Amino acid sequence: MTAFAEVAVVLVVVALAGTVAARAGQSVIPAYIIAGVLVGPSAPTSVGGVPIAIVAETEFLRAFADLGVVLLLFFLGLHVDADRLLDDWNRVVGSGVVDFVCNYAVGVALGVLFGFSPLEILFLAGIVYISSSAIVTESLLNQGWIAGRESDPILGSLVFEDVVIAVYLTVVSSMALDGGSFADALLSLATGFALLGAVAAVGWYATGVLERLLAGESNELFVLRVLGVVAAVAAVAATFGVSKGIAAFFVGVALGRTGHDERIERTLEPACDLFSAIFFFAIGLATKASVLAHIAGLLAVALVATIASKVVSGAVSGRIYGLGRRRSLRVGIGLIARGEFSLVLAAMARSATVPVRFVPEFAVGYVLATSVLGTLFVRHEPRIARLFERLGRVR
Repeated sequence: MTAFAEVAVVLVVVALAGTVAARAGQSVIPAYIIAGVLVGPSAPTSVGGVPIAIVAETEFLRAFADLGVVLLLFFLGLHVDADRLLDDWNRVVGSGVVDFVCNYAVGVALGVLFGFSPLEILFLAGIVYISSSAIVTESLLNQGWIAGRESDPILGSLVFEDVVIAVYLTVVSSMALDGGSFADALLSLATGFALLGAVAAVGWYATGVLERLLAGESNELFVLRVLGVVAAVAAVAATFGVSKGIAAFFVGVALGRTGHDERIERTLEPACDLFSAIFFFAIGLATKASVLAHIAGLLAVALVATIASKVVSGAVSGRIYGLGRRRSLRVGIGLIARGEFSLVLAAMARSATVPVRFVPEFAVGYVLATSVLGTLFVRHEPRIARLFERLGRVR
């Protein structure tokens, strides 16, 4: 199959998978992953003698998937509201710390219980900790919760997680990809943030310069300028051993302070959707479906434990924001879904210089399950609330 034909197949398969997910009222992220698993080189490669392994994991697709990660994290940085963090820092930090302690601790406990190495636990805990900004925000909009008081602790927790994961990915990248020690990770973190801090400083103190640099009536040239800046900074950061995605995150934070943030979102969102879809599809391509059966026990225990921990930490966060029981329960339910950044960690685990057992496959199975369950929990929140009320009366 030619490279062009392969691209055509990928686009058609991804479009079909996304359409099916949308009609079923589910997030498209798990659909893209499943599509990659089904048509990728992982067994089974045929059904009834008909070959279904029609797409290989090529360097071409990996480059597109990398661009997907870069744009995902760029848009994440673009949506980080630094002013909001400063204005409401006590409640954002309070709920964020509760969210981190509850859910990260469960991830560490799972790793210890199932005999994982320290590096594997580092990946596992990060995967189960961070909620999906994309899926959670989509659910808030679909259910109308975005206009309710429960949206404040949910969005506050997401912002806190975004900041934490930026640091976390840098540390994990140094330890897993460079094969370094924790001290090496700290050195890499210091080097990286010296570079990225300069990017953030430009965004903070030279907003006017950035606005003039990007100004122009042509959307074509505007898109090229933004993508050029993002790609260039990401490439420079990569030469210093810093994650390309984290570099893109800080560019997003910097550009988010300009008056061009809405235009960036409007003009670049289609490109982000395209390349992030290919990233999720590529995750499926690289997933060994046969391994999922070997980690079914871990997945089952992780789902029960981490859904419970998110509900508990979310309920506590709701109380920090002064919400009642019902809205506090909504906070926990709204944060159940994990997604894109858990998969970024999975991709990093797959590229680790030190073997990381089962973590990439666990992340795929875990994201598939929590994204579906999280969407269903939000949709059926009234029934869940009534169930909690009945349990309360019984007690």
